[in-house]
Amino acid sequence: MRVLLCGGLSAVRVAFALACGLLVIQVLVIAATGSSANEGHLEVFSGTARVVDGDTIDVAGQRLRLEGIDAPEAGQRCPGRYVGGILGPWRCGRAATRALVKLIGSRPVTCESQETDKYDRRIATCFVGGMDINAEMVRRGHAWAFVKYSRTYVKHEADARAAKVGIWASRETAQPAWDYRKRRWAGAEQVAPEGCAIKGNISRKGQRIYHTPWSPWYKKVRVDTRHGERWFCDEAQALAAGWRSARVR
Repeated sequence: MRVLLCGGLSAVRVAFALACGLLVIQVLVIAATGSSANEGHLEVFSGTARVVDGDTIDVAGQRLRLEGIDAPEAGQRCPGRYVGGILGPWRCGRAATRALVKLIGSRPVTCESQETDKYDRRIATCFVGGMDINAEMVRRGHAWAFVKYSRTYVKHEADARAAKVGIWASRETAQPAWDYRKRRWAGAEQVAPEGCAIKGNISRKGQRIYHTPWSPWYKKVRVDTRHGERWFCDEAQALAAGWRSARVR
């Protein structure tokens, strides 16, 4: 059997040799780094952070989703916590947001990112004074390890569960944020036009804001299509149309 090798003097053989060389280089890069050139390169964002919710922040004009964690949604409640001496559901979503605000404070944040999600948010691991705030949110019981995408913080979740802090404080199991979103969407799409359950609202100041079914103000928002308000089928569609997500207060 004849084997075609790189090399030779003709133009065809020279071109083939160059192609072989490039292929070898690419294989060596993938072998050394575990990734190909099609994957995102590392980007670093530093500066003052504005907390959007328990797992999302804005830094240097960029929206960043904290990698490997999923915090309770803003309107979400969790079971079994003493508030004012009374045992009952508590606002774990708002508590997560406030915990992240307190964790960061006024200190500068440095975030490392190599990819974006379907909503064009950078997925990032963020640090304050050398502390991994993704890990700390899970360790303090204000977020789950988002094992669908990463197992980086599984141990931190186990520590929080053992310490019975935050979402693990009750004997009852808190509904993971991903299940909460799924159920809220399922209920909302049954009554929304064509199943497009995201409400696009225009505020009194003219701001175009969209509300997902898990937004704390979702039920109060009314969509008046006569005044330019509209329904969206997903967040990517709302963002592409120039609307922004509702912010947690």
